[in-house]
Amino acid sequence: MSKLWKIILGIGAVLGTIFAMSSGAGNKKQFKKDLKDNKDKLKENKSKKEKIEKEKKAVKKKITKTDEKIKKTKAKVKSTKSAKKTISDFEKKYRSKK
Repeated sequence: MSKLWKIILGIGAVLGTIFAMSSGAGNKKQFKKDLKDNKDKLKENKSKKEKIEKEKKAVKKKITKTDEKIKKTKAKVKSTKSAKKTISDFEKKYRSKK
């Protein structure tokens, strides 16, 4: 009986080894396929990143141009401080005496 169990165990070990070897080769093929897919995804993401970076630079340039325009227009605007002072003086002088 024990000899029979040893033979069955040996056959099982051989079958297990064969199965392990054959499944290992399949995993390697799958690994290479997954690796290739990942590389393709990386290339795609890099190209998207480059496009986004270009757009970002363009937006930054537009922002700086508009900031410069705003500065120029603000420089051209006259101060209303003296006019406000004149009005307040006028109001103090003539309108407060009711």
